Amino acid sequence: MQSNKLRMAIRSTAAVAILGVAAQANAISFETGGYQTDIYGYGRLNASYDIDSNQALSTRSGSYDGLVNNDDAADGHFGADAFQSRIGLKTVTPEGVTVNVEGDFRGGGGGSLRLRHAYGEYNGVLMGQTWSNFTSFVGNTSTLDFDSLPGLAGYQGRVAQARYTTGPLSFSLEDPQNSLLDPTGASTDTKDGLPAITARLQDSQGGLSYSAAILAHQVGYDTGTEDESSMGFATFGALKMALSDMITIQGTLSYTDGANSFLYRSGDNFGAASAYVDPASGDVETISGYGGSVGAGFNLGGGRSINVGYGMVEVDWDDAEDDGVAVGDQSESNSAVMANYQWTPVKNVMMGVEYQFLKRENVSGDDGDASRLLFAAQYNF
Repeated sequence: MQSNKLRMAIRSTAAVAILGVAAQANAISFETGGYQTDIYGYGRLNASYDIDSNQALSTRSGSYDGLVNNDDAADGHFGADAFQSRIGLKTVTPEGVTVNVEGDFRGGGGGSLRLRHAYGEYNGVLMGQTWSNFTSFVGNTSTLDFDSLPGLAGYQGRVAQARYTTGPLSFSLEDPQNSLLDPTGASTDTKDGLPAITARLQDSQGGLSYSAAILAHQVGYDTGTEDESSMGFATFGALKMALSDMITIQGTLSYTDGANSFLYRSGDNFGAASAYVDPASGDVETISGYGGSVGAGFNLGGGRSINVGYGMVEVDWDDAEDDGVAVGDQSESNSAVMANYQWTPVKNVMMGVEYQFLKRENVSGDDGDASRLLFAAQYNF
């Protein structure tokens, strides 16, 4: 009995950690001609007050861009939008084929429809766009910030892919997400010669849920006369444990070498450069990085919860500096601390407030930080 309670607690907190995913149980469901169809989504207001410099992106998420040397920046910025709102349709055919199409309104800087998911799946074979297989929500702490903490497990985004899942194992070939820093100009001819290859294990045992994955991809360029590339890889682990029916703890660890595109929030906002072109030799040299997050959730009962979390990433630019590449304005470390209170006054309605503290330090040693307050109200259907 206790094992079942722990498992249910873990699953429920994992669902809250990906608050942006509308629960299928809340969907509008109907059956026509043997097709089981769900229409689901939510309307959501996000509001932010930047106590220090204005760090708000669309959906009022916190940005690391412009955070350095912000002491003299204008402070006290308020903003609100509903761009995170979304709608989706999922249908299962009489033959057992699942088709899912979903969008939100964060496209084009906010307000335009953006494709999130568009895929079909049958007998464990998935084709289309959905969450990268090099992603896990198991170790995520629930945040109101749509983009959440640095150092979460994997890409934390959606890509076009072909995936096969059998039990707790899944394998995929995915659209590559390369980024090449190049002082010679060759990066204008960046070439994706291979898909990204991933493998992931995700399962639960008793009171513990866990996930681990590995990714390999090629990063390089081809000018027509010069063709250089290197292989990069990334790996992560994620855990969540229910200490009781009221308390969960969770965390993630990540390491990359030549695949910082998949090191979450390691650059100005998301991935840092995965490699650089050596100005002397023209070789593609990989850049390594690491990150992690830790958090806890407290279920207070009556639809109320408190969540606290910390995340950080660090990128190693030493080799690039030694080779004469100008990287002083590149982010060496990003970190965030957050705490929030969430309340569900009635089924399918969530409201919450959150405090964030963001910090960034560049390779040059210049740094900056900012405090923010967030509010969210979400109505699911």
